[in-house]
Amino acid sequence: MQHIVIAIDGPAASGKSSVSRALAQRLGFVYVNTGAMYRAVTWHALQLAIDPSDASAVEHLLETTALECCTDGGQSYFLINGVDPGEALVSPQVNAVVSKIASQPLVRRRLVAMQRGYAERQPAVVEGRDIGTVVFPNTPHKFYIDASPEVRAARRAGQGLHDSVVQRDAMDSTRKDSPLAVAPDAEVIDSSYSSVDEVVENIFKKLDAKGITPQAR
Repeated sequence: MQHIVIAIDGPAASGKSSVSRALAQRLGFVYVNTGAMYRAVTWHALQLAIDPSDASAVEHLLETTALECCTDGGQSYFLINGVDPGEALVSPQVNAVVSKIASQPLVRRRLVAMQRGYAERQPAVVEGRDIGTVVFPNTPHKFYIDASPEVRAARRAGQGLHDSVVQRDAMDSTRKDSPLAVAPDAEVIDSSYSSVDEVVENIFKKLDAKGITPQAR
């Protein structure tokens, strides 16, 4: 890890993506959405009618697919054979099975290595479900954003998604490889009744106290 990494973890619809994106913009860091990487692989598997639960088929898919991490305007994006899936990443089809892809050890090893590559190039705000515990366990800047299941379910519904956050939590928290968990040294922030701006301001003040200040990209 050659540059500063702000690790932000949390369950689905906790607000971590919105907070991470806004915090990165305020700091002048690149924003990295690791969940989008797992969603991209899931999208590609579905395009080829591969069963997300078939570990051998998914392994072959990774071996025969060009994966590329890119940035533009301070945000990360992920190419699959040169293609950016775009809005398809949040389709109901992808949303329904992404946890199955994300639970496979080979997928996680491949993508974690790529995620660490961002810190070799520039300071980053990296969000996901295992950033502070697995991807960047040595960063001293860790936050875990949570909210009540009821609030998170309402947020998902507001996004037009109707999957069960409780079921998603259970899948992410009980998978054998890199489960969703709070890092021992992470600061937990409840966003249930706070706006994105309020959470960002809270984190920004804590980072500023550590000497981390905005910089030009």
